[in-house]
Amino acid sequence: MKFGITGTFECSYLPDEKERLLVFAGYQDPDLKAQYEVMLAHGFRRSGEQIYRPNCPACSACQSIRVPVIKFKPSRSQKRVLARNKNVQVQISREHKDAYYQLYEQYINKRHSDGSMYPANKDQYFQFLFSSWSHPLFFEFYEDGQLIMVAVTDEFDGALSALYTFFHPDFAHRSLGTFAILTQIDKAYQWQKVYVYLGYQIDDCQKMNYKSKFLPHERHFKDGWQLISK
Repeated sequence: MKFGITGTFECSYLPDEKERLLVFAGYQDPDLKAQYEVMLAHGFRRSGEQIYRPNCPACSACQSIRVPVIKFKPSRSQKRVLARNKNVQVQISREHKDAYYQLYEQYINKRHSDGSMYPANKDQYFQFLFSSWSHPLFFEFYEDGQLIMVAVTDEFDGALSALYTFFHPDFAHRSLGTFAILTQIDKAYQWQKVYVYLGYQIDDCQKMNYKSKFLPHERHFKDGWQLISK
């Protein structure tokens, strides 16, 4: 496997820190999807075609986090989220649909107007979610026939990897992001997957620290994965 290191740049999550990435450079490998599952187990993620892991010079705040499916137990608050959304219908598609981008555009422009993905545009959307070597699943969430949320997820032999979730802003009070993760964990259990990867946990970033509420979970440190039970 070939890797390279980027230059340093302003961190997207912690304003006082500098960010640097270790990036995979062997994209001609015909078995890249299987190799990426191995890299997931070493703390890597993908954004579109790029496979990367934080390699910051003076910070280790980003910790890859995954849920061991068979050990997971929903908390009382998560059970309330499930009850609150009991009328939501879930479907899974392996094909992209035009309605997804319309929902994504509403989500980015109304909820993340201060972020790097604002304003939403189709080129950025497709470059972010899709790659030539991995075709994601789309968890569709409907209420009364209306598409209210989509969770984009990579599937591997032993794991699901949650890539991105977006929902209709009018339903923000329903804790849909939490509901999407709970749904993916449940489906992973049904499919006999070992883990659901949730990306990076950043304790000091409000937008990125919600993942720690899914217990038990494992976090990737320099010496490997550590089980966190509370």
